[in-house]
Amino acid sequence: MGRLLKIYMPFASNELKRQLAYRGAFYLFIITSLFSSFISYYLWMAVYGSSGQGVLGGLTQNEMVVYIFMVYVTSSIVTVSLSTWVSDDVVQGTVAMNLIKPIDYRLSLIAKALGRVSFQFLAPAVFVWIGLEIYKVTVLDMAPVSVMGVVLYLFSSGMSFLLFVLFDFCFGMIAFFTTYIFGLRMVKEALLGFLTGQLIPISFFPEAVQRVFGFLPFSSMIYTPVMIYLGKYTGRTLAFMLLRQGIWVLALYGLGSLIWKMVTKRLVVLGG
Repeated sequence: MGRLLKIYMPFASNELKRQLAYRGAFYLFIITSLFSSFISYYLWMAVYGSSGQGVLGGLTQNEMVVYIFMVYVTSSIVTVSLSTWVSDDVVQGTVAMNLIKPIDYRLSLIAKALGRVSFQFLAPAVFVWIGLEIYKVTVLDMAPVSVMGVVLYLFSSGMSFLLFVLFDFCFGMIAFFTTYIFGLRMVKEALLGFLTGQLIPISFFPEAVQRVFGFLPFSSMIYTPVMIYLGKYTGRTLAFMLLRQGIWVLALYGLGSLIWKMVTKRLVVLGG
């Protein structure tokens, strides 16, 4: 383990330094993403106000406020466009150089993604999280999250990070067949916003649809850690959700290994 950290942690630290070097562009992204969260907030407040019901989809109005902004925090911890890096490597031909280096290409990408999400969490997700907790206690009159709740949330978010990057690695392998995947990435991001519960909590869907989502890995990426944070999963249900995340991590890792062996046999380099 120590040897792996020594080899791959520089990828994470270099990506973190790169993000610090281009703070202006990243903070612009922060503003636009936070703006989206506030749009979602006002939309859902209008829905609750017009419904005349205190609970919708198993969530109270106050819980929905927490859900909206914890989706933002969780997305910062979990999501990074690893498939973009794969596509760029294929287009530029640098993937060929990575194949002859004594490193695991996928692990180097995961380490790089870790550096990216570390910056995303530190600026500004952690401050949004702290502000949300203060708002919960002082305005919404809700109890602060317990220490165990934070631990379980962070553990689940770590599993979600692995789920997302392993899935995105598999998706990025399409670039070996099509070279450019920009359009497909736009479709993927739109679908993930729906399937992961970012736009609409999965509990709002009919029971049959929720069962279908239960067989897919996407609900485990963002919806599961946020619901754990809200205390909606306890006991056996909590254990099952964490186990499901672990199973999907192993499944996507195995699938990625299989696809990687297939695509490297037909590598076409267009640059380098």
